[in-house]
Amino acid sequence: MGRVGIDDLEALQGLGLRHEERAELLATQTECTFVFSSEAGWPSGVVMTYIHIDGVFWLTAVEGRGQTKGIAKDPRATIVVSNRGTDLPGRQMAAYRCVVTVHRDRRTKAWFIDEFTKRLQPGNEAPWMKLLDSPNRVIFKAQPVALAVSHDSRKIPGGGRNTTGSSAGGGE
Repeated sequence: MGRVGIDDLEALQGLGLRHEERAELLATQTECTFVFSSEAGWPSGVVMTYIHIDGVFWLTAVEGRGQTKGIAKDPRATIVVSNRGTDLPGRQMAAYRCVVTVHRDRRTKAWFIDEFTKRLQPGNEAPWMKLLDSPNRVIFKAQPVALAVSHDSRKIPGGGRNTTGSSAGGGE
């Protein structure tokens, strides 16, 4: 095995995000890949918008969608967050294994829709609140139980792409 980032990309241990770097990533990003098992047991995933509050991912879907049906059958999911589309440097990602609870009660929906729109549509919440407050709306509370993996290309010489110069991957 060679030198990581110089000869190969084999031994990536120790190249993950530190706690404070993961916290910054989760606070900055608003989209994740939500990975779940379909009703038929197939690995499936969708890109979803989230808010992260007190260590918990909160997301929303609608009854009848694949992720809602899949979580009803098996509440385990993985949430993958990358820095793609943000101003954070390099290529950063973290994947969390979660157990998901589906909330359908009015109180949780009202709380979530208020928080979600305030954080993601500040100053113009009302139109989005109206769209989200629909009869079949469900709220996912995804409680992480483990960090599956994280990665930070800035810790690899050349940003992990065998380039020279800066080790920041430029958000690619």
